[in-house]
Amino acid sequence: MIEWSKQLKSAFGASFLWLICLIYFTQGFRSFVWTAVSYHLKDELKLSPSASQFVSTVAFFPWSIKPLYGIISDCIPIRGRRRIPYLIISTVFSLVPWIILGLNASLRSSKLPLMIFLTVQNIGSAMADVVADAMIAEAVRSERASFAGDLQSICMMSSAMGGIFGSLLGGYALSYLHINAIFLLFAILPALQLVSCGLVKESPMNTKDFSEDLSLTSSHMSNEDGNAENVDHLSNGSSKTSISRRKKGKKNRKKAIISNKSRKEVKNKSLGLQWFFSLKLASHSLFDAFKQPIILRPMAWFFLALITFPNISTVMFYYQTEFLNLDASFLGNVRVVGWLGLMLGTSVYNKFLKRKKLQTTLMWAQIGISMLILIDVLLVSRANIAYGISDKMLVLCGSAVAYAIDQFKFMPFLILSGQLCPPGIEGTLFALFMSINNLGATVSSFVGAWLASNLNISSGSFDNLLIGVVIQFFSSFIPLAFLFLIPKEATGLSA
Repeated sequence: MIEWSKQLKSAFGASFLWLICLIYFTQGFRSFVWTAVSYHLKDELKLSPSASQFVSTVAFFPWSIKPLYGIISDCIPIRGRRRIPYLIISTVFSLVPWIILGLNASLRSSKLPLMIFLTVQNIGSAMADVVADAMIAEAVRSERASFAGDLQSICMMSSAMGGIFGSLLGGYALSYLHINAIFLLFAILPALQLVSCGLVKESPMNTKDFSEDLSLTSSHMSNEDGNAENVDHLSNGSSKTSISRRKKGKKNRKKAIISNKSRKEVKNKSLGLQWFFSLKLASHSLFDAFKQPIILRPMAWFFLALITFPNISTVMFYYQTEFLNLDASFLGNVRVVGWLGLMLGTSVYNKFLKRKKLQTTLMWAQIGISMLILIDVLLVSRANIAYGISDKMLVLCGSAVAYAIDQFKFMPFLILSGQLCPPGIEGTLFALFMSINNLGATVSSFVGAWLASNLNISSGSFDNLLIGVVIQFFSSFIPLAFLFLIPKEATGLSA
C-alpha cells in the first residue's frame, strides 16, 4: 500500500492528488447537508412527497446539463487556462448558497428561494465534478495510462469516505444542531477546496497549443473510428470489414482536410472567433466520439436501464420515516452501510471483474438489483415480521448490497470513458456520459412520481405502495432485453 501510494504521488503529484481527493470527498460528504434538506422539506416546509420530489428534481437538474460546463471549460480558456479557473468559479458557486441559506432564515423557509439557491449550489458542484473528471482524463494519458484504474479507484474511495462521514454525522447533526448550523458547517469543505485550488499549478496554453490540441483530437478520432470498427467486427462478425475500412479511410482523409482548414481559421481569427471555431470543432469531435459503438451502445443501455425503472425513493423515504418510524440517526447509519458497500463493490470489481466480459457483468448486476427489490416487497408487505426479521435489518442489508452492485455497473464505464476521451474535449465527453445517466435518473424520478400519483400513494397513505414495488420488480428485468447493445468482446479494461 505504501509503495502504491508513492507511485501515485510520483506519477501525479501530491497537490493534484490532494485536490482531486478533496473534490470527491466533498461530493460524497454532500449527504451530510442533503439529509438535512430532505427533512427540512418534509418537516419544516410540510411538503408532500410529490412536491418534495419536484423541488429536489429541479435543484438537481444542473447535473443533467454537464456537457455545457464541459464544452465551455474545454474551449474557452480563462487567461490561457482551462481547468483551475473554472474550478475556482464552480467552488464559489458551491460555497456561497450554503452561507446565505445558513445566515438567512426567511430564504430557507420559503420553497422558491430555497429551490433557487439549491439549484445554484448544484451548478457549482456539477461544474466542479466536470472539471475534476477532465483533469483525471488528462492525467492518465500516455505513460500514466496504466494508473487509470488506480486513479479512478482512489477517487471513488474518497467519495465513499466522504459519504460515510457525511451520512454518519448527518443523522446525528439533525438531532443536536439547527439546520442553519448544518449549512454553515458544510460550507467549510468548499471553502477548503477553494484554498486548495491554489496548490495546483496549471500551465497556460497559447493559441498554437490549443490548435495543436484540436489537431490531436481529430487524429485521435480517426484512430478511434478504426477501433470502433474493429469492435463492431468482433461483436457482429461482419464480412464487409474491408469495404467499410476503405470508406472509413476516405472519410477520415476528408475530415483531416477540413480539420486542417479549421485550425488555420482558429489561428488567424480574433479571440472571440477563436472561441467560436474552437466550440465548433469540439462539438464536431464530441459528436464523432459519441458515435463510437464502444461509447454510444453502453450509454444507450445505461439510459434505457434507468428510464424503464420507476424511481419511488422519495415515497420510500416517507414510508420509512412515517410508517416504520425510522429516525434520522438510523437512516444516516443506513447510508454509512451503503457507502461501505460501495467501497466493497469497488474493491471486488477491481480485483475480480475488471477483466470479465462487460455484458456478463452487467447482466448479473441487473439480476442482482432485481433480487434486491424483493427486500422492499418483504418490507412493504410486512412479511418480514412473520419470519422474525426486523425492519432495520432489512433496510441495512438492502442498502449495503445495492450500493455494491451499483458499482459493478458503474466502474467499467468510468474507466473506459477516461481512456477514450479525445484530447481537448475530456471534460465534455465525461460530462456527456454522466449527464445521460443523470437525465435518465431524472426521467426515472418523474416516472416514479407519476406511478405514485396514479396509485394514490402519498404521505400517510401507503396502501398501494406494495403494487408500486412489484411494478418496480418486473420493470427491473427490462434492461436485460437490451444487453445486445454492449459489444460482446468489451471488458472493463478495454474495448
